[in-house]
Amino acid sequence: MAKFRMVETDFWNDPKVVEEMTPEDKLFFLYLLTNPNTTQVGIYQITKKQIAFDIGYSIESVNSLLDRFIHHHKIIIYNQETREIAIKNWGRYNLKRGGKPMEDCVRSELSEVKDKDLIPYVAERVENSKLKGLYDTYDDTSTISPQEEEKEKEEEEYTVRDLFNHYLSKNIIKHTKITNPIRSAIKARLRDYSLEQLYQVIDNYATVYSSDAYWFTHKYTLADLMRDKDVRKFIDEAEPLNNFAKRTPQGVTNAKSKSKEDFDLS
Repeated sequence: MAKFRMVETDFWNDPKVVEEMTPEDKLFFLYLLTNPNTTQVGIYQITKKQIAFDIGYSIESVNSLLDRFIHHHKIIIYNQETREIAIKNWGRYNLKRGGKPMEDCVRSELSEVKDKDLIPYVAERVENSKLKGLYDTYDDTSTISPQEEEKEKEEEEYTVRDLFNHYLSKNIIKHTKITNPIRSAIKARLRDYSLEQLYQVIDNYATVYSSDAYWFTHKYTLADLMRDKDVRKFIDEAEPLNNFAKRTPQGVTNAKSKSKEDFDLS
């Protein structure tokens, strides 16, 4: 994580920036070049949730901007699995000066990149010959060892089971096993939300669904609840306990009839 980033003033003379980018695009590009997650090599991990929090945008707006930079401007790649972003023109703006400290830093940070296919993408625009050589001749022997990869998978599976058991504790639908759709949905949401936030979503949904004080009666499977659009309904920031509260006159209630013994045999 960087304490500061220097961006060459040539940024504002770049024809692509001047002619093709909207004011919003320019500011977002500067954010991608200077946010605290950036590294010296132009490839770094960051979640869409973190981007949204930093710039005050919704996840939908962040998705739209990333899509524009990936498919229209074609100057970044975002790996959904590793949550790594690679900036094509990073070398043009940040790697004009070399020296041993810089070379050591680049070598070290390249070794931490999870998606090695991102390295040649950034290397194309590195103008300093020595630094470009580090990208071009990077030895892929520093990838994650099989033992480390297996440990990561075990930790991820533990997190999936933790959320699964938490959902079961709410007695909404009694899933008998973790199906592939459930596992995939949880893993997808963990890319953008923390474990604590997803706990929050399950807690809020269970409160709304189970209490007569709320009008929302839809019964979600865990896979459905973990869809992005539904997570956003029940995360704390959306104030679900307020949004789904009944607005009927005092003394008037609409009792819900729900069975706690519904089973999902999938």
